[in-house]
Amino acid sequence: MKKSVALLLALTVLPLAGCGNESTQESADTVTVGLLHSLTGSMAISEQSVRDAEILAITEINESGGVLGKQIVYIQEDGASDSSTFATKAEKLVDSDKVAAVFGCWTSSSRKAVKSIFEDYNALLWYPVQYEGMESSSNIIYTGAAPNQQIVPAIEYLIEQGYENFFLLGSDYVFPRTANMIIEAQVEAAGLNVVGAEYADMEQTDFAAIIAKIEAAQPDVIINTLNGTGNVSFFKQMSEKNYTAEDYMTMSFSIAEEEVATIGADILEDHLVSWNYYQTTQTDANDDFVAAYKEMFGDSRVTSDPAEAAYAAVYLWKEAVEMAESFDVDAVLAAIATGEVSFDAPEGTVVINGDNQHLAKPVRIGEIREDGLIYEIYSTDSPVEPDPYLYTYDWAVAAGIQPLE
Repeated sequence: MKKSVALLLALTVLPLAGCGNESTQESADTVTVGLLHSLTGSMAISEQSVRDAEILAITEINESGGVLGKQIVYIQEDGASDSSTFATKAEKLVDSDKVAAVFGCWTSSSRKAVKSIFEDYNALLWYPVQYEGMESSSNIIYTGAAPNQQIVPAIEYLIEQGYENFFLLGSDYVFPRTANMIIEAQVEAAGLNVVGAEYADMEQTDFAAIIAKIEAAQPDVIINTLNGTGNVSFFKQMSEKNYTAEDYMTMSFSIAEEEVATIGADILEDHLVSWNYYQTTQTDANDDFVAAYKEMFGDSRVTSDPAEAAYAAVYLWKEAVEMAESFDVDAVLAAIATGEVSFDAPEGTVVINGDNQHLAKPVRIGEIREDGLIYEIYSTDSPVEPDPYLYTYDWAVAAGIQPLE
């Protein structure tokens, strides 16, 4: 009952009338934030759980007294898996609704579509998903992995395991193409081979031609950067040909527990993924997070890395606001610039880097098991500092990898 009342409070959006702050929708008792995710379209299977994790964090914070004595209410918008829709809804949230912060986006296409809006309005976006790097913005806090916290260590792991021939498969937008540019440079520097690269439209459902090219190339491993429903179609069609991880191992960067539940553990068993967090991650904070998430949304629901990063983002915003003693964006950014904003997250303690506004994060390679959960088979000893431009890698510098803005 307590959770239900809190959730009802979180779902209530107060009108603009009577707001006490011209730049932020704020009253004597409340502060309003925006949630901007795809609740319809090809990305909905991934983004709904991220939205839910943000609702959970808001509810918990409200139950514990709110932020600076104010209860958080939110305005929810649907990006509809469409970059132009994300841009329209982002402008509404920051210009018309004047929210204190926005938690949102998944694909890099949607993030890039809204980036200039947040910069032009001097608004704040908390972006919760791993991405390809090669970007920085003073108006975006990146709480998912930079490429050196997911992509690069995954390839290092595969090389150490003896894989030599890599096939690159991705959705046709900026994240997979940039990720594959990085991977090609890394694999070439190791003296190994990229034996093929294919891209699928975001709405593509027929993967027969791509599967035929994989069969012809005979890779040791498929590096998978498909997103959304493309993952469902590809793996189900591979399963129809009776292919398993023993035939074609995959390392995926956008399949988490939510996607496993949709595709099927029987199809994905033994395949590999690279993230910073799993539902099975063993921390006290994660025990509490998983229990609370299931209590609010149902025992059948699963947590995931993007959901955890979104949950942490709300708490990190709270910490930054309280350090700044203000909801003002410039004051919050000044607090973040100290490099002292941190949170004891389910993945472990995370700290916002004051220079590039990414998080120091642990790296975890996982294996999908028959119970539908992902289990860590490798992890770094400590959190890895973010290097979004890969300046600390000689092979990346030698390859001339540049930002793709």
